[in-house]
Amino acid sequence: MPFKFFSSKARLKPSVSSTGGRLVYAIGDVHGHLDLLDQLLDTIVGDAAGSAPDRAPVLILVGDYVDRGPDSRGVLDRLIALSEATAGGKHFETRFLLGNHEQTLLAFLDSPEGGPAWMEFGGGETLASYGVTRPAGRGDAESWNAVQAEFRAKFPPRHEAFLRRLELSARYGDYLFVHAGVRPGVPIDQQDPEDLVWIRGDFLSEPHRLGCVVVHGHTPNETPFLGPDRINIDTGAYATGVLTAVKLADGAPVILNARKIRRP
Repeated sequence: MPFKFFSSKARLKPSVSSTGGRLVYAIGDVHGHLDLLDQLLDTIVGDAAGSAPDRAPVLILVGDYVDRGPDSRGVLDRLIALSEATAGGKHFETRFLLGNHEQTLLAFLDSPEGGPAWMEFGGGETLASYGVTRPAGRGDAESWNAVQAEFRAKFPPRHEAFLRRLELSARYGDYLFVHAGVRPGVPIDQQDPEDLVWIRGDFLSEPHRLGCVVVHGHTPNETPFLGPDRINIDTGAYATGVLTAVKLADGAPVILNARKIRRP
């Protein structure tokens, strides 16, 4: 299936809101690109050192760490090491959110029936990163049972534990961080978790009216989107070679990114 970018109908207008005095960085959808993640983390560490905040800066990853790219296993190893290195707010306060791709991977761990659907989302690349081969075509029940058993045997328990404790949202000042978006008009504490992880249409086509700026990924755009009530930082790293982050403090958002090095 050819890659398609989703464009927003919302008017481009950067938001100026408060983080409650915190310096916050949020990283968009990684999708198995460890090289871009490492590059962007280095950029963020250097930028935070130059900013010299009073408190440890906050680093939020908005989900979709796996699938489509070549090294989902390496990305999870890197994120787990990052969570351990920052435990207790040392250097950074880190928050890791659940994306629909992590949810789909976990569904396959729970039941082999989820295999064909996961492959539609790029799960074959994730299987390959753990040394597991997907069935030919859509496979049958027997082949998916065998693949799930092999994947379970090769999927480290610490990876599964990390995925199962991912958060649905994080809030700092006027900014709400989720993977996909919110249901317009529904109070934040009444949002359906499935919307936070999967929503597109209604969220992208109308103001959410929740009195905050929603920072999200999930819907790829060639460039970051900075709007009056939402910021989209998914720049389709697996297709564009660009992984994006936004830096937020008490002022206008600042975009940071990592770019794939194109070899001649």
